[in-house]
Amino acid sequence: MHILDLSIKEIHQALINKEISVLELTKEALRRAKEDKNNAFELILEEQALEQAAKLTEIEEDNELYGIPYVLKDNFSTKDILTTGSSNILNNYVPVFNATIVEKLAEKHAILIAKGTLDELAMGGTGTSGHKGITYNPFDDSKTRLCGGSSCGSAAAVSAGIVPFSIGSDTGDSVRKPASFTGLVGIKPTWGRISRYGLFPFATSMDHVAYFTRTVEDSAILLKALAGRDEKDSTSSDIKVDDYCENLCNTSIKSKRIGVIKEIIDSIQDQYLLKKFNTLIEKIKLDGGIVEYVSMNEKLLSVVLPTYFVISCAEAGSNNANLDGIKFGVRQDGATYDEIMKNTRTAGFSTLIRRRFIIGSYVLFSENIKELFLRAQKARRLIVNEYNSLLENYDIILTPAAPSIAPKFDFASDKLSSNYLIADNHLGIQNFAGLPSITIPLCLEDGMPIGINLTSRKFKEKLLFGISKNIEDLTGLSNLSINNRKEGNL
Repeated sequence: MHILDLSIKEIHQALINKEISVLELTKEALRRAKEDKNNAFELILEEQALEQAAKLTEIEEDNELYGIPYVLKDNFSTKDILTTGSSNILNNYVPVFNATIVEKLAEKHAILIAKGTLDELAMGGTGTSGHKGITYNPFDDSKTRLCGGSSCGSAAAVSAGIVPFSIGSDTGDSVRKPASFTGLVGIKPTWGRISRYGLFPFATSMDHVAYFTRTVEDSAILLKALAGRDEKDSTSSDIKVDDYCENLCNTSIKSKRIGVIKEIIDSIQDQYLLKKFNTLIEKIKLDGGIVEYVSMNEKLLSVVLPTYFVISCAEAGSNNANLDGIKFGVRQDGATYDEIMKNTRTAGFSTLIRRRFIIGSYVLFSENIKELFLRAQKARRLIVNEYNSLLENYDIILTPAAPSIAPKFDFASDKLSSNYLIADNHLGIQNFAGLPSITIPLCLEDGMPIGINLTSRKFKEKLLFGISKNIEDLTGLSNLSINNRKEGNL
């Protein structure tokens, strides 16, 4: 195993011990990136990365991100670097500023080696709608199973062992679902915990900066570096940032109260997944954790998807109105502004994106807004209220992150079944509520990963990491990747 396949903490120690240099580490990451067969990258920043790495010769022992290579989802603004959002309409867009998260990682001397692919403008959940085509799941050698989206490239880069962490965004489950499919730790912290300045807006009330690692401890290291108030983002929180790594490995699961939502479990048909989930529950109980099954209104669970779709399409249509070929976008010819805009948006957006914008506009028509948009907002509030009422009695809500291993690209599902409406979409609730939520590996089925999801109350990430680390120890799947395949303990 190469040093690059270790955790962030272990790589940092190797740099301190001079077992490898930052330049050597970066060269290895770039070599792997250039050999990628999963379509994970919009562009590889070889010259820039090597130039930065060559300057990093004095290791900062108290900075665990020093010299660590990473990948950034291509919907974050990067100064003087092409940033497309995996959309043809932004094929020529080079920002004049960096996203705050890019600045924070630069201050830590982490090395950006590539921009990751995504579903176009982050609207999608399959990793198939970006303008460069399908992003494949690294665990699937047959290239027939999806990676998940929209943060598909960021997930594939970490799962394939190219980098030990990557940045994504999560509006409905866009980091936590791919994490399940690719064997990673994927976290969406509390809404406002990490600045969104420089993130292309999709659905502003639900967008979160999120990221992938291969261990829970690495996830805690990253949040400590990335969290905090940003005056450039009025929605970022000024609540004190915890030391998420402090006593992480000494946190006990004993007496912690864990709720499992019965209706979500009942909606899952994969018997192997249910067996492994139940085995985990028993292990948690043996370690002193208190696990109870709780009930949530099934009707509310079944409307998470349509509620998400109405609100996200409406917000996306409004947020992306500036992509018109005048203010932004690859301009198409036309005699009038209306013609230019129509031609630009027709040529620049895929059918999926155009459909979402049309739905969003329809929802916001004055004659429809009360019946559609406001009803969706009321449904969102009912869902959030009931979920938060469950959390009042528990430290964590624990569920499977997805109903199965990664589906094949030609999968067909009953869109009205509870397996799809509930089991496949319940992670959107945490975006509705702005709650911190993490996915970690549970087991492998036929060589493909399956993850579980843990959610806590707002700004309780330290507790979330502590319980997640306990469960990671129980599963034995810390630092899982295609270069470090393992069966786990369950």
